[in-house]
Amino acid sequence: MTVTEDRLLNGQVILRQGAGGYRAGVDAALLAAACAAKLGQRVLEAGCGPGGAMLAAARRRAGVAFTGVERDPDALALAQENIALNSLQDRVSAIAGNVVMPFKALGLAPFDAAMANPPYFDDPTAIRGPAPAKTGAWIADGGLAAWLAFLLSAVREGGTTTIIHRADRLGDILAGLAPKAGSFQVLPVHAFADAPAKRVLVRAVKMGKAPLQLLPALVLHAPGGAQSPQAESILRGQAAIEWP
Repeated sequence: MTVTEDRLLNGQVILRQGAGGYRAGVDAALLAAACAAKLGQRVLEAGCGPGGAMLAAARRRAGVAFTGVERDPDALALAQENIALNSLQDRVSAIAGNVVMPFKALGLAPFDAAMANPPYFDDPTAIRGPAPAKTGAWIADGGLAAWLAFLLSAVREGGTTTIIHRADRLGDILAGLAPKAGSFQVLPVHAFADAPAKRVLVRAVKMGKAPLQLLPALVLHAPGGAQSPQAESILRGQAAIEWP
């Protein structure tokens, strides 16, 4: 496997990742910025890949412990290597696991928060087949429902689940989390202000009862195509995505 060494969060995170497989991008950066864990809390990332989102979140949140779960041995090895490269072994780890397995099989206590960037498609026939190295990042084992169930089971009562996903799956996300979660907050993400949202960030509280909140949208680009000031400050690590 050919590996590149990249920098995230304006150079604060070193990330070695496969050149031909899943590569951390804007979605991972937004997920990291949306992690609102507090000092002393524990956060799980399902499907951490080489660790881009988890490491960026850890760099943003000093004093918070992170555990990544990854099914692909190559990606897991890179995640463990990246943890060491960034000298975060004292509070970040990555272990083997799969969202289609029961969370309790990992032998871990429930977390204060869980986050994920689940694969965007359930049905392999819905898209042109991705490159073999990217199949796991595009096609969800067990479908989106398996990811949502795993995330819910991974957090304690009152804990939070945060995901970034396709905007057209928002109904499925809310329905999948609703049996055991509430207090939903939805942040639409638009490439341009005059274009429909292509992504949503969704945050839910396990057993939460507050009404759903639809938050002001995050717009990534100005009309000319340059990054918007808000997006640039988030991607550089100068600002976080704040949840009311």
